[in-house]
Amino acid sequence: MKSIFLTGFLTAALMVAGAATGAAGNAPKSDAEIEKAVTHELRMYPRYTIWDDVNFRVANGQVELFGAVSQPFKKADMERIVSRVPGVTSLTSELKVLPLSSFDDRLRIQIARAIYGYPALSRYALGANPPIHIIVDNGHVTLTGWVNSDMDKQIAGMRASGAGLSFGAVTNNLQVEHPTAKRG
Repeated sequence: MKSIFLTGFLTAALMVAGAATGAAGNAPKSDAEIEKAVTHELRMYPRYTIWDDVNFRVANGQVELFGAVSQPFKKADMERIVSRVPGVTSLTSELKVLPLSSFDDRLRIQIARAIYGYPALSRYALGANPPIHIIVDNGHVTLTGWVNSDMDKQIAGMRASGAGLSFGAVTNNLQVEHPTAKRG
């Protein structure tokens, strides 16, 4: 008899604990928690490549996506993924789908080879999601992401500019993670 009572009591306690945990999981999240979760979800998206540049802002549970993706399905996937993050109350998407162009595709590959194939920059090619992103929009090239030094930023810009661009300059928006101190 005691064993049946104890089993019933433990079952009821686990159900109450599970309900409390579930309710806590649905509680409103802080913007910092939402930002961390959205960052994680976007990084885990398996089709995010060096040809995409997606950023976001969070304010009071409202998420704004912006940037550019290389395929239409990526925009829809990322919007769906972010909208399902616990605590997100609304989603505004300013993601641009880059034109589907064989010329732009060839240019992307030429620039990626020029940057990631260069010995001083080859270490950036390591890892699942390399930090230098190459955005090509109708032949106009923008580099985004991050590098370790000002020198790496300059080299990446020069390598991209020399990779078969005959009509336009490269916009180098790479961020430097460890800028050198200015001497004055």
